[in-house]
Amino acid sequence: MLNKTIQQLQAKLGKVFLPLLLAVFFVIVCGVTFSSVKQKANDFREGQVAEESIRATKTIENTEETEQKRKLAAEAVTPEYTYQQDLAADQNDRIKQLFDLINKTNDTIDKAYDEKVKKASDDANIPKPTIDERIAALKKNFETVNVEDVAFYQKLPSNFYTLIFGMTEDELSTVRDESLKLIDEQMSKQVRESDVDTFKQEAQDKIQYLNVTSAQQQVLNYLVDQGIVVNDVLNEKKTEELKATAREAVQPVMIFQGEIIVREGNQIDAAAMKKLELLGLTNQTTSIFPLVAMILAVLLQIVVLTYNSLQFQDSDKRTEYVLFYVTAMSLSIIMMKFFQLFQTEQATYIPLFYPAAFTPLVLNFFLNRRAGIMAALFQAVTALFIYYGSIGTNTLTVLLVSYLFSGLMGTIVRRQRISEQGLPAVLWVIIFPTLMNIILIVYQGMSFSDGTTWLTLVCGVTGALLSFLLTMGLHPYIELMVTDDSVIVLNELSNPNHPLLKQLLEEAPGTYHHSMMVANLSANAVAEIGGRSLLTRVACYYHDIGKIKHASFFVENLPSGAENPHNFLLPEDSKQIIFGHVTDGAKILEEYGMPEMVIDICNQHHGTTLMRYFYVKAKERNPEITEEQFRYPGPKPQTREAGIVNIADSCEAAVRAMDHPTGEKIEQFVHNLIAERISDGQLDETGLTLKEIRKVEKSLISGLSSTFHSRIKYPKMKSEAEKLKEEQAQTQE
Repeated sequence: MLNKTIQQLQAKLGKVFLPLLLAVFFVIVCGVTFSSVKQKANDFREGQVAEESIRATKTIENTEETEQKRKLAAEAVTPEYTYQQDLAADQNDRIKQLFDLINKTNDTIDKAYDEKVKKASDDANIPKPTIDERIAALKKNFETVNVEDVAFYQKLPSNFYTLIFGMTEDELSTVRDESLKLIDEQMSKQVRESDVDTFKQEAQDKIQYLNVTSAQQQVLNYLVDQGIVVNDVLNEKKTEELKATAREAVQPVMIFQGEIIVREGNQIDAAAMKKLELLGLTNQTTSIFPLVAMILAVLLQIVVLTYNSLQFQDSDKRTEYVLFYVTAMSLSIIMMKFFQLFQTEQATYIPLFYPAAFTPLVLNFFLNRRAGIMAALFQAVTALFIYYGSIGTNTLTVLLVSYLFSGLMGTIVRRQRISEQGLPAVLWVIIFPTLMNIILIVYQGMSFSDGTTWLTLVCGVTGALLSFLLTMGLHPYIELMVTDDSVIVLNELSNPNHPLLKQLLEEAPGTYHHSMMVANLSANAVAEIGGRSLLTRVACYYHDIGKIKHASFFVENLPSGAENPHNFLLPEDSKQIIFGHVTDGAKILEEYGMPEMVIDICNQHHGTTLMRYFYVKAKERNPEITEEQFRYPGPKPQTREAGIVNIADSCEAAVRAMDHPTGEKIEQFVHNLIAERISDGQLDETGLTLKEIRKVEKSLISGLSSTFHSRIKYPKMKSEAEKLKEEQAQTQE
């Protein structure tokens, strides 16, 4: 057994055993992970052919490519324009207002001229208003309009006004209508700065086909040139915002840890050199940071493990705890490295074969849940170094999450043999990790129509299934190594051909039968509360093994009608013989190397109960006798199993001695006995709850009633020959 081996090693090495064990663990972990994190000195040059694939040693942003992509994204933004639909109406109103002002000016000047002519004498020479006078009068009228309209009118050349005031009223009307038509037609479109000349030219081309004079054409050209303006204006602010948004939307171009910069046999070009320079791999000596981080991680694990082991006061238990953890984690890390050796760029999914839940499961079962959680965490940490530099960051993240999730799921499983748990264990160990792997596959954007995706999924399922099967298959053998009450050992001890059981059957057959009965009662009761049923059964087989030393002094071994030998002994002598079967039994079991818990149950199956019969007899002879002198040496039962054996042992012996036991008698006796044991404090240290005690009581009553019930006495049936003989006798009479 492991604990015996530990004791032997500690005896030889003394206090240095535990530090030596941790040092060995440090060497193992560092040795396995060293080859994965070590780096070579580099002297890369442009144009050089790579002797091996060069990978990025860290994740870093490629700032130059990022900026180039952002610039392209900004340039690709479509400029934002604001269409001023009401500007066409404004231009239309301005043209109309202009002609209204022109007509008003003409009317005013003509009216004033006519009045002057009427007032003047016949021979008076009244000069007609000149065009300049009309233009001056028109500009005087401009004072009545708003500033923007005035600015529009002032942009028209002087020749426009000269020509316009030289036209008749009909010609003005034609020019007005045609100009409005042409301007409205073009301004109904989205006129941008780059296209305004094109729209003006289209309108001017149409003027040539109008039935107007050359002066009218010229005026129309002036009006079209000023009337058609940009109505779809570039929104510079909005456009700049869109460009800024486009730049921000560009994801940084990253060089991921593990990414291949140059493949083996390819030439190192300028782009690759820039990446190598950015990574700091040119003229680089061996980096010690990954190695330092690895060493610190291992030391952290040792510190956490040491602190966690302090929960045990017993140094042997503490050492056993550390040794088991170190052994399990060392094998786990070696197995992880094994799968890493077979990983290639084409088969990055190989590490998913690793049974990540196995070690946490085993530690959860055989140590405690805290050790399992610690193993799950440090498995992921170790994987970070084992797969360092050999895979891309995305894949590494997937592996770390998968390992961590599977390991933690293993620690949630109940601390019970996994083969006995059924569907819940399958869910925790296989189904849930598989669902997480599917989530990680979706996270990577892998297509389910791709064979690689399915291979990755199959590897993950296989790794989870391997964890389950390894735990189930190796559990009995691990148990055999680390405990003295493994299923294999218990099955061997339950064999009726075991030397002690054969001796018990031959020398104390009554005790043997009593032990079998107590075993059945106790095992069934323990099973009801979820305890260790097989261990309880085996312990009951051997709990009275000490009676073989004085078999004839125990009433169950006396032949029918034999005198009880205790009738010829003093109560004190009888007490020593009865007490002796407990201590003698423990010595015999120790000599045979029995499991510790079997020996404990042998010592505790009577607890510190009072040997009432001999105490009363002794009290009659000597009133100064105290109860303490006639109590079993104990100790009191320390486990649930020992407490149940304590009750079942007394119940079986007492019910066997009953005259005509009935169900009511048995139920009353068991209830009273349990109440007595509780009031006597015999069950205080067992950890049994009242709910569990009720289940135990019900189980014991059921078992005893089915075994010791009184049988119905059926009337004897006379044979046909006897009936015939009686009839003949009566006839003769």
